[in-house]
Amino acid sequence: MVDNRPLRIVHCFRAPVGGIFRHVRDLIEAQVKAGHQVGIICDASTGGDFEEALLGEMHSKLELGLERVAMQRQIGPGDAVAAFRTYKVIKKLQPDVLHGHGAKGGAYARLFGSLLRVSGSRVARFYSPHGGSLHFDPATLQGRIIFRVERFMERMTDRIIFVSAFEQGVYARKVGKPRCGHALIYNGLSDGEFQPVTLDPAAADFLFIGEMRALKGPDIFIAALARASAARGNAMTAVMVGDGKDRAQLIEQVQAAELSGNIRFLMPMKAREAFRLTKVAVIPSRAEALPYLVLEALAAGRPVIASRVGGIPEILGDSSPALVQPDVDDLAAKMASVIKDVAGFQQLLPDTSTLKQRFSAETMAARLQAEYFAALDS
Repeated sequence: MVDNRPLRIVHCFRAPVGGIFRHVRDLIEAQVKAGHQVGIICDASTGGDFEEALLGEMHSKLELGLERVAMQRQIGPGDAVAAFRTYKVIKKLQPDVLHGHGAKGGAYARLFGSLLRVSGSRVARFYSPHGGSLHFDPATLQGRIIFRVERFMERMTDRIIFVSAFEQGVYARKVGKPRCGHALIYNGLSDGEFQPVTLDPAAADFLFIGEMRALKGPDIFIAALARASAARGNAMTAVMVGDGKDRAQLIEQVQAAELSGNIRFLMPMKAREAFRLTKVAVIPSRAEALPYLVLEALAAGRPVIASRVGGIPEILGDSSPALVQPDVDDLAAKMASVIKDVAGFQQLLPDTSTLKQRFSAETMAARLQAEYFAALDS
């Protein structure tokens, strides 16, 4: 028998940007529809006008409210204040499920969920890494410390939810096979997203969309575009959508490469709006878990070139011609080749019906809800 009793669910994460934020929004949409009361705790200092608008759209759905607390990316003196404030909010909300996303959200959710248990509350403590701490190198002192902390935190964890088999494998390799409950649940898209978007008549050749920081590879994208243009003997065009700490530095890189007339920088916007602006989406990340952008682009009918990192091959297929190394030469060669026959390249990628079977938001939310109830009833 399916358990449909209403739950009080609180999602805790640091930055309301990128894939984690998208993932949480999808979960909240489904959880509210299922009759649960949901709330958010996230950083007060991250995000711009675009993210604030998205948070504003969610306000009416959040019966448990939206709480903003200043959270640093790196561990520092400010953490003590942020942690105390976060705990006070969580204690006030009295959740049935406390779901932490990313390294900091995961730490807060498990620590404070455990404190609530000591005081007699029955709360399920969930953790979704989304890459996060798993990006660190176990050969470094910092990495070794982080992975020992992750191992210790399993004692305070009811379920770890992995979004890709790759992420699950990295955790087992760097931290160890989980000694708490765990499950693999793929990210998913809603039915309405499996509709093609119309290409603008003046569309550029390539798109980069995402947070502008080294992990996402925007510098690789710019250098590869320059190299591919030189190889073809004509300047290809691109649009770069997003914001982040490296944005000014990337603009300087474009100017130094004399590509200012060929690359447009735009502030964050919804992915389907950005897909209208270019013929091919490029995801040149140095590391990923299971990025929504690959799913979104394919579902919108936009071909993609993507790094062979993280769970991306689980979406495209391990032998997909769309996969490249996060390397300037490899990406440049692929960009120069693909732009010759975009339609032909798209035929080699997964179709929307295949994607829909594996990456459905409805399936994602239903499986997670089952894990919530299993943890609460164990």
